[in-house]
Amino acid sequence: MKLILFFLLVTSTFIGAQNNYPQDYFGNPLEIPLILSGNFAELRSNHFHSGLDIKTQQRIGLKVLSAADGYVSRIKIQHYGYGKTLYITHPNGYTTVYAHLSEYSPTIEAYVKKHQYSVESYEIEVFPNTEELLVKKGELVAYSGNTGGSGGPHLHFEIRNTEEHTINPMLFGIEIKDTSKPVITSLYAYPIGDSSTINKSSIKQKLKLTPLKNGDYAAEGVNAFGDIGFAINTFDRQDFGANSNGVYNIQTFINGSQNFEVDFKMFSFDETNRLNRFIDYQHFKTKQERVQKLFSDNNDLSMLKSMKNNGVLTIHDSTSIVYKIRVSDYKNNEAWITIPIKGAKPITAQNKSKKTTPYFIYTKGTTNLKEGNVSVDIFPDTFYEDYYLDFKVKNDTLFLEEDIVPLKKTFNISYDISKYSDADKSKLYIARLIGAKKYPVYENTKRKGDILTSSIKNLGTFALARDNVKPTIAPLNFKNNQWISDFRYLKIKISDAQTDISNFRATINDKWILMEYDYKTKTLTYDFNDAISNETKNNLKVVVTDNVGNSATFEATFYRK
Repeated sequence: MKLILFFLLVTSTFIGAQNNYPQDYFGNPLEIPLILSGNFAELRSNHFHSGLDIKTQQRIGLKVLSAADGYVSRIKIQHYGYGKTLYITHPNGYTTVYAHLSEYSPTIEAYVKKHQYSVESYEIEVFPNTEELLVKKGELVAYSGNTGGSGGPHLHFEIRNTEEHTINPMLFGIEIKDTSKPVITSLYAYPIGDSSTINKSSIKQKLKLTPLKNGDYAAEGVNAFGDIGFAINTFDRQDFGANSNGVYNIQTFINGSQNFEVDFKMFSFDETNRLNRFIDYQHFKTKQERVQKLFSDNNDLSMLKSMKNNGVLTIHDSTSIVYKIRVSDYKNNEAWITIPIKGAKPITAQNKSKKTTPYFIYTKGTTNLKEGNVSVDIFPDTFYEDYYLDFKVKNDTLFLEEDIVPLKKTFNISYDISKYSDADKSKLYIARLIGAKKYPVYENTKRKGDILTSSIKNLGTFALARDNVKPTIAPLNFKNNQWISDFRYLKIKISDAQTDISNFRATINDKWILMEYDYKTKTLTYDFNDAISNETKNNLKVVVTDNVGNSATFEATFYRK
């Protein structure tokens, strides 16, 4: 009877927490059944996913509808990230976000182009006032696309509150069919602290999982002592979609009492990089598997709810407990793991080696490391814990640990380039060296006098690199001196081999033209419907500059009636 009451309490509490948001206020942003390629808060590279990725049948150009009455409060267009994005603020205080769009509705598109031509830039961010662009629920506001950093055609849809926290749209009644239980693929046990062991070892252990007929899992028993924690790899699938998406909630229990919870219903953008501490970052970097730690591990991520001891289990000698993990999706389909744990203090244990270096980083202090012409500035709370750091400089190459330690904040790398000639100085940049061949990848580099500085997000190997090569520019659908009266679009491919494109400018008969840039295909596109010129003979000029200032110019003549 107690067991039945326990499960009823868990289920009723979980369902009740979903009903704090208006259920009929927001409508579907597309006219087709909603099938997801990505769901809310699933684990992505360096961040939690902030909305729903809705499939658009592998097509571009589906109608995107306003989810409720409101006004367009923000429009942002960028080459990367969200691409073409629309923000609609609603009378109830929430804002809906629509991203990776191909174009806007005619009224909004005209408004956007007016501003783009005014500032002569494809990338813009504007904030219309409350009366400029009013919309009704179900009104066409845009067309779906594949702009920005999307991996294929889809609509990214968000709901944010007044504090700019993003919230799972399914909490508002956005319906996604899901009748399948989450899948748990792996389970790990972690000794925490110098005297803790699992199966006589102070090194994390992978535990065998046995799937049961009812969709739950039985884990092999462990002998443990001291403070320990667990981590899992898990995913969920919705009906009609084969994508491995994130789960909605994870809870843990010790002998029936809850001690930890991961609640994926809301987060702030300021904390999204805490994902790298939530997962076992070193494991991800070496094994390409994201395992989620079910203990806080000095992580202030708001999704983590500690009922007891931050999710850490303290195992005493000659004791026995049952540890359970409950993984559920939004529709409350759930999968359980049961792990029997026996307390056993080992006579001898396999200890993990402790690393030491001459460079000890205090999390609450500022650290400056300098050797030769290279300096590294590490600010308070960059690391999650005090840490011995590898730091070596050889010629112009900086070895700063392997990228296996998660960071809370960025740090700065600076190079003094005074020893270089003036011709070289203008072409130098700070690069991250990646892969077995240590290929240089551009890090955003700023120059002040003879000092180059870059703000860095991850540890690794860095070096000074030189880029003397101009970008390339090539026409795709026309030739010089060609008649193109029947063309709707003018297309040009631009690329840069090393530091990538920084900016471009195009004119026809010396008048600036709007060319949309798709960085995935490296294509610039001009729409003749913009009607910049009524001349028969037209002189096109395109200037492209990379991130160290190398510049290339393309000129051609074309004719139109």
